[in-house]
Amino acid sequence: MSHIFLLKVYTLLITKFGFDVFFTICGISLIGIYGGSFLASDTFRWTLWIFSAALFLFTLNFFRDPERVTPQTERGVISPADGKIVLIQEVEENNFLKSKAIQVSVFMSPLNVHVNRYPIAGKVAYFQHIPGKFMVAFEDKSSEVNERTLIGIDSQFGKVLFKQIAGFVARRIVAPINIGDEAKAGERFGMIKFGSRVDVLLPIGSEIKVRVGEIAVAGETILATMPK
Repeated sequence: MSHIFLLKVYTLLITKFGFDVFFTICGISLIGIYGGSFLASDTFRWTLWIFSAALFLFTLNFFRDPERVTPQTERGVISPADGKIVLIQEVEENNFLKSKAIQVSVFMSPLNVHVNRYPIAGKVAYFQHIPGKFMVAFEDKSSEVNERTLIGIDSQFGKVLFKQIAGFVARRIVAPINIGDEAKAGERFGMIKFGSRVDVLLPIGSEIKVRVGEIAVAGETILATMPK
């Protein structure tokens, strides 16, 4: 019974968006550890054991899904991703806001939590997946040329668009949502696997609460306040 309990605990710690990869890597790691016991060379045996254990721990760390406490703020826009603020700039947004906007970009390294969360409450009014390149995600151009998913939320305070952008290592964007879905600020909606970036595009007049170089926490850090 103890092993069943431990399995349930680990399952709760791992995001449902990564079960397929996580359990595949677990299987590979177990095969490596078991197979290493048959190697005659101590050097090869320990090398395989250490590699298998490191692969498992990296995967466990990557797909972890900690609970977050989302602040109750009327007009606040919450960070949809863990990572570093790498860019704050004014841009022209022609897909959903269809006007000038303020872009706040959060870069996620492979060591960050990669579960993404809705930045604001409202209704999903726009969704588009765009195939593209896999440039390093902190490059400015990655927002327009990399593979990405665009999600627009129509909130009571205005429209907010955010982009899941695949990076050099990231090759899969997960966003199982549909137009018309209800969005709740801080609620999980998907992830980007293995290093990436999320852009949040806000109406002009929004009050930005973060600076470039700061570390954002998904579901907790307030990126900006929507204009009145």
